[in-house]
Amino acid sequence: MLRRESGHQYSFRRGLLMTIAVGLLCLQGCVQVVQSDLTTPTHGAVPDLIRTLGPDQTFSNLPLHSVAQRVRASHSTEVLSILAMSAGGADGAFGAGALVGLTRSGSRPQFTIVTGVSAGALLAPYAFLGSAWDSQLVDIYTTGRAEHLLQPRGFGALFGSSIYRGKPLKELIDRYIADALVQAVAREAAAGRLLLIVTTDVESGEPVVWDLGSIAMNGGSHARTLFRDVVMASASVPGMFPPVIIHVQEQNATIEEAHFDGTVSVPFFVPAGLAEMPKHRVLGGSNGAVVYVIINGRLSEERLSVPLKAKAILERSVSAGLNHMMRTTLALTATNIELEGARLQYAAIPFGYPPAIPFDFRVQTTRRLFRYGYDCAMAGRLWISSQRLGDQANGRGVGANQRIPCPVDDDNEFIAAVSRAETK
Repeated sequence: MLRRESGHQYSFRRGLLMTIAVGLLCLQGCVQVVQSDLTTPTHGAVPDLIRTLGPDQTFSNLPLHSVAQRVRASHSTEVLSILAMSAGGADGAFGAGALVGLTRSGSRPQFTIVTGVSAGALLAPYAFLGSAWDSQLVDIYTTGRAEHLLQPRGFGALFGSSIYRGKPLKELIDRYIADALVQAVAREAAAGRLLLIVTTDVESGEPVVWDLGSIAMNGGSHARTLFRDVVMASASVPGMFPPVIIHVQEQNATIEEAHFDGTVSVPFFVPAGLAEMPKHRVLGGSNGAVVYVIINGRLSEERLSVPLKAKAILERSVSAGLNHMMRTTLALTATNIELEGARLQYAAIPFGYPPAIPFDFRVQTTRRLFRYGYDCAMAGRLWISSQRLGDQANGRGVGANQRIPCPVDDDNEFIAAVSRAETK
C-alpha cells in the first residue's frame, strides 16, 4: 500500500489497472497538437537521429553517425566512457546511490556520453556533471521530497489524460533543474561531451532523442524551460502522469508536440556507433570504449501464484512484458557492443533484493535502496562483466557488511548468458 499526503491508503494494483485502462483509452485523444516535420518515425528500430538545437534556436535532426564523428574528434586521444541510465520509477534510488558510491570509492569515471530514459532522465544530468553535484542525488532520494508525487485526480482521471496530477512531478523537477545546472551542462557540452534524453512522441509513438547539451548551450532565455520539459516528459509514465507539451521552434513556426515516457520506446539507450573503436586503434585492442548501463530495476521477477482472473492476469502480463523488453534490449546491446570492439559493464538490482511495489516513493523505501546501491559501489561489487563473474566463480563473496548480495553476486541465469555473449 502507498501512503498519500492525505493519509488515505490506495491499492497499487488497482492504480496500475486504472493506469493501463486510462492509458489505452485516452492517449490518442488526450491533447490536440500540430504535426511536426521533425518527428521522423523509426518504425520500432533503435533511434538513429538526434534532435539538436542550433545557435539559431531552431531544432534539426542530426544523423547519429555524424554526432558520433564529432564526439570522437573532440576526444581523439581518450577512451570514450558511455553511461546509460534506465527507467525504473522509485528504483531510480538504486542508480543514484550507485553514482554517489562510485564517487566515494574513487572509481567513478568522467563519462563522455550520458543517456537517460524516464527515471534515468532525472539522474542523467547529475551523472553527466560529476561528483560536485552528488548532494542533489542524495537530497532527491533520501529526504522524502518525492514521497507525494502520486496525487490522484479522482474522477478527473476518467476524462483526462492521467490518473495522477502532473503538478507534483513538475514542481520536483523544477526544484532540481535550476539555472546553475543548465549552465553547467552547457559548459560540458561545449567541451565535446554529450547528454541525451529519450522521450516518446504521442502522435507517432516513436522515440525522440534530445541533445540536452545543445539546448543548454543554445536555448537562450528558454533553455531552462526546454531542458526541464524534456526531462519531465521522459519521466511522465503514460496514463499515470499527463503528457508534456514541448514547444519546438522550426524555421518559421513554433510547433507544439506532446511527449511522454521514453520507456514506451526503449528502456535505456546506448547510441549505436558511438562505442565503435576507431580503425587506427584496433590493433591495440585495449582502447575501445567502455559502456556502463545502470538498470534501475530487476532483470527477473520472483515466481508468483497468479489467480486466473482478468485483473491479475493483465497486471502480470504488463509487468512481464516490460521485464522482457529490458532483458531483450540488454542482450542486444551486449552483442552490439562486443561487435564494436567495446566493453560492457552493467548493474541491476539483484533477484535477492527484497521485492518492492513499483512507484513506492516512501522515504524509508528509497533511502534503503539508495544505501544499497551506495554500499555495493563502495565495496566494488556493482558492475557485472565477464571478469566479475570470474571472480564470483573463484569464490569471491559479497562486500563488507552486505547481508544482501550485490549485483555482481546475482546468480540469475540471464546475467550469466549476457556475460557469456560478451566473451564470445
